[in-house]
Amino acid sequence: MAKERKDFSDTYKWNTKDLFEDDKECLNELEKVIIDIDKIKKYEGNILKNSDNLLEILNLDVNIGRRIERLYIYAHINLDADTLNTNYQELFGKVYNAYVKYSSVSSFIVPELLEYDYSLIEKYIKENEKLKEFERLLKDIYKEKEHVLSKEVENVISNLGNVMNAPEDIYSSLTDSDFKFEDIIIDGKNVELTESNFSVYLKDSNRETRKQAFKSLYKTYGDFKTSIASLLKNEVEKNVIISKLRKYNSSLEATLFSNEIDKKVYLNLIDTVHQNFDSIYRYWNIKKKILNLDELHIYDTYTELESNDNKKYSFDDARDLILEITKPLGEKYVEDLTKAFTNKWIDSINNKGKRGGAYCTCSYDVHPYVLMSYENTLNDVSTLAHELGHAMHYYYASKNQKYQDYEYSIFVAEVASQVNEILLSRYLLDHNNSKEERIKIIDDLLQKYKSTIYRQTMFAEFELFIHEYTEKGNILTSDTMCNKYYELNKLYFGDNVIVDDEIKYEWERIPHFYMNFYVWKYATSFAAAVYIANKIYEGDTNLRDNYLEFLKLGCTKKPIESLELVGLDMSKPDVIEKSIKFMNELLDEYNKYINE
Repeated sequence: MAKERKDFSDTYKWNTKDLFEDDKECLNELEKVIIDIDKIKKYEGNILKNSDNLLEILNLDVNIGRRIERLYIYAHINLDADTLNTNYQELFGKVYNAYVKYSSVSSFIVPELLEYDYSLIEKYIKENEKLKEFERLLKDIYKEKEHVLSKEVENVISNLGNVMNAPEDIYSSLTDSDFKFEDIIIDGKNVELTESNFSVYLKDSNRETRKQAFKSLYKTYGDFKTSIASLLKNEVEKNVIISKLRKYNSSLEATLFSNEIDKKVYLNLIDTVHQNFDSIYRYWNIKKKILNLDELHIYDTYTELESNDNKKYSFDDARDLILEITKPLGEKYVEDLTKAFTNKWIDSINNKGKRGGAYCTCSYDVHPYVLMSYENTLNDVSTLAHELGHAMHYYYASKNQKYQDYEYSIFVAEVASQVNEILLSRYLLDHNNSKEERIKIIDDLLQKYKSTIYRQTMFAEFELFIHEYTEKGNILTSDTMCNKYYELNKLYFGDNVIVDDEIKYEWERIPHFYMNFYVWKYATSFAAAVYIANKIYEGDTNLRDNYLEFLKLGCTKKPIESLELVGLDMSKPDVIEKSIKFMNELLDEYNKYINE
């Protein structure tokens, strides 16, 4: 049974004191911020009266934004560390309400700016050179001009912030705190199944263990299919309504517009993956032979291959390995990455009530924070390397850009994380000579292809379906979503994998579906990361230096342009095809070993 958080040593918990010394200091700052939020009101109707007014409101907005971000991160990560802690439930609610107030009070700013032509902004920038640091922000605001509503409507939307986020909030509370799965039986003993340890048991070499874990988890999700379908239905309907209000042609277009990404990039990903199903089907055929199975079920596809030593990696082992595999990125990168461990940016313990999964978040004025539940597997090492890739991206962007320019686009967010994963895989391949170990390492890398290029694209196709289905005036139901999801699994796994009925409930446990067209970027970023990591690993120092500059850009360049810095044109299909070409090279070696 999972232990309470208080029962763990602080050694592997993150240090929240870098944000605030304690809850009291956080609450004191919250009171001050709430007072300062009201100062924004005096500028309503006067933002563009002169260049000084414009500079003052922008500086005030940035000041409050930075402080609320710090408050939010403190409350957010403390709650995620223990979702059962009612004190942090309350604190997070207070901070979130302050954020909603801030959004509401400041909601007039953009509509009021857009009442005037950008020529007036250009005039003020020439008059007051201090406005120059907001030029990128102002240009982006005016780019959205045709999609910004009146001050009154924008204010209403801001005030509905809590209501519009309700589906995601309820979903998180339900799945993080209230779900209880049936125990599984291992060696004659009942073992508690949780979201955190599910992935461990699903990869277990014992087929009965992974089958039990699979059926236990999805039985519970099946019991809640109507409730979770209602939550996701409301999330999708919200996206559809907002996109229509803002005069976009679709929810997808609304999401892509701010980053100036053509929807053809999204559709190209799905089409290109469809054209390359043969590679993943080939993988399953080889995997079935390696596992010596007559038939391959979905719960078999995650199976980790056994090695002679069944090596486990302590958290300290993971630290040493990650610092080693990132050496091709240069001494400065490794030196900066070391801070994540020495300064306790990471929370790796697996306590009761901890939010499932893993993520990295950042406070501009402090440093990044990484959450995960470390279980001593190589996959956990890879997850940690992934999240620390995000951390270094945040770290370099915050150190090199102004607050208003440091948050990079989600479109490029997964590049840095997956570069680290590929570097890990390449290092492990080069430092293991035995046939058995190389097969395992290659299989782990091929699993990344399965989980990223193929799985995330399947998610993207499902997400596109549920939005387009709603946009056509249809009503989403649990049966509609379950049937479509099952159909997609059949397509993506192929005829040689038995698609178990329970998989139709898997969409219920994907929190990213509440993030509005997020998942597809994992696939495009992975394709980019394969190219970048292989070049860096093979000693291309020019590309490495350009990559390190890419990490510093924040949002100062368009996402597509930022990747051009490292030689990638994501508007063309060949980036994905080159990534799958590397997969096929791995499959060739994989297949050679089993035929020897």
